[in-house]
Amino acid sequence: MKEIFCGDYSVYIGNEAFDLLEKYITQNDFSTLVLIADQQTYTYCFDYFRNRVPAAQNCVIYTFPPGEKSKTLATCTDIWNFLSEQKTDRDALVINLGGGVVTDLGGFVAATYQRGIKYINIPTSLLAKVDASVGGKTGVDFNGLKNQIGVIKNPEMVLIDSQFLKTLPQAELHSGIAEVLKHGLISASNYWSEVTAKKLGYDSDWDTIVYQSVVIKNAIVTQDSNEQNIRKHLNFGHTLGHAIESYCMLAQNRTPILRGHAVAIGMVLACYLSGKYFGFSEKVQSELLSVYYDYYPPTPFSAEEVQQILELMKYDKKNRKGVAQFVLLKDIGKPVLDCEVEESAIKEAFAYFNEIKKPEL
Repeated sequence: MKEIFCGDYSVYIGNEAFDLLEKYITQNDFSTLVLIADQQTYTYCFDYFRNRVPAAQNCVIYTFPPGEKSKTLATCTDIWNFLSEQKTDRDALVINLGGGVVTDLGGFVAATYQRGIKYINIPTSLLAKVDASVGGKTGVDFNGLKNQIGVIKNPEMVLIDSQFLKTLPQAELHSGIAEVLKHGLISASNYWSEVTAKKLGYDSDWDTIVYQSVVIKNAIVTQDSNEQNIRKHLNFGHTLGHAIESYCMLAQNRTPILRGHAVAIGMVLACYLSGKYFGFSEKVQSELLSVYYDYYPPTPFSAEEVQQILELMKYDKKNRKGVAQFVLLKDIGKPVLDCEVEESAIKEAFAYFNEIKKPEL
């Protein structure tokens, strides 16, 4: 088992992590154990969790429909009502078992119920393991816009077991790979080379990959817990990625796409803009395009759709005085913060993305 210290809590990686949770529960006199999961995660992951943590056998359970559309204040209200009906008090413990929607929403519920009760995250998706596991960000979407309502509150601990990855559909696994690739681009060329050397799949050494990604994110977050400076590096690809995800969720003529797929598109666009503004390597741009087509299908956008995506981008919570702030790259591991990008350049990037085919490297 590997441990990563994250200030006032730790991330534990390996299936022995559940032994720590068993000990933690038995040594603390919690008034109630509350497990929050979406219905799909409950079906595929709860029995494994229950067998590994006998002390949680008598937890009360709240489940909700899977997917981003459940990440709302309405779902929070339902859970707050449930906690109240269960007479849950401040001495309770919330255990969030699931992907990023569950950990973001469950963490927000715990952080706000009775002004805050303790919670633990057990991320089951790859995206949640390498992203939502670190930093204490909690929250929900609002009016179709990503993560508009939330607070930063750290969990008591985070437990990561790669066995859960075997329960994921391939598209969900690939969604998490986008964040792994992002960590490579914003941190170091050796990690980028490692995670792009061959196509990642169910049989990859996920304990090692997740550990390296969490170390990278934690090193950034611990220096800037409230996202005033270098924590913004983690937004690479997210400015347009979140707007694309929101558009595909709201548009009637579009099938919703997963977070990682949207962020992967955002990274391709951001790399193009990085080349335009800072001379970012064309070789690395080609590498990213090749990797993109290993995991995601072509996803073109019409000029009208691009305009609507640009309108949604204006609501990004990272904007300053109504202007989008991009993270771009001078080179691998050399992000540039608070870049203002002309709308014409963004449209140019989308035109480039629409026309590209998988390059032959």
